[in-house]
Amino acid sequence: MFTEARLDSWVTVGLVLVAGLYLYGIHRLRVSGTRWPVARAALFLGPGLGGIASVTVSGLQAYDSTLLSVDMVQHLMLSMVAPIFLALGAPITLALQALPPGPRERLLAMVHSRLARAYSHPLVAFAIFVVTPFAIYFTDLYRYTLEHAWAHGLVHAHVILAGCVFFWPLLGVDPLPGRWPHPGRALLMLLSVPLYTVLGLSIMQSSTLFGGDWHSSLGLTWADPWEDQVIAGGILWGGGEFVSVTVLAVLVGQWMRQAEREARRIDRELDRQEAHQRATGATG
Repeated sequence: MFTEARLDSWVTVGLVLVAGLYLYGIHRLRVSGTRWPVARAALFLGPGLGGIASVTVSGLQAYDSTLLSVDMVQHLMLSMVAPIFLALGAPITLALQALPPGPRERLLAMVHSRLARAYSHPLVAFAIFVVTPFAIYFTDLYRYTLEHAWAHGLVHAHVILAGCVFFWPLLGVDPLPGRWPHPGRALLMLLSVPLYTVLGLSIMQSSTLFGGDWHSSLGLTWADPWEDQVIAGGILWGGGEFVSVTVLAVLVGQWMRQAEREARRIDRELDRQEAHQRATGATG
């Protein structure tokens, strides 16, 4: 994990740049007298950006084209785990608060543009999220990424983006267009739960090796490609279901808390109306 780490890649530069911009935004808010929640910063920088780094620049990346199981760990982290914490870090909200008026208006225009609305629509985001793993592993694309490092990196970038577009409207607090109410979000997450079950079982039960003869041609004496493929499917099945069910539970919890707040608001409004009617009756 440490001796094979690569800190000279474009991924490292990108992660450092994003972390620097996030911290600079917090600094600008602090100078203006506004405090940014520590928890949001910790989630964004820690399991968010840190999660991406743990599977792309650490020693784990040295095996992503050697073991399918390692590639599955990367896929889970990049498509599900890291995007969730990036969303909870609310970077768009931070930027809107830290930027001067001109750039802030341009950012708002981008967020609410037609392209952003179309791409971030829950159904579109759900379709991209569902299709992506099947397009990677059940076509020749996976073999192509094994042979071409640039394609491998591009697929990683797409997986991160697909995860962010899917989870941001579900769990994030940023002012995104077209956000569904909690029942719709919970339903969408419920529909995604079987995705990794189907995908994982399909990989475990496949009668062909993913990537063709690539893994067999490596001649590894310490890893059997068939056994590793079964392990990879199990990782995707178990890990995907765990994250999906956890997110679903969080969404249901948020939905219940919102319903309780709405009920209390209605009760207060009814109490005010009743008090007003009593006061009006007493005066009459």
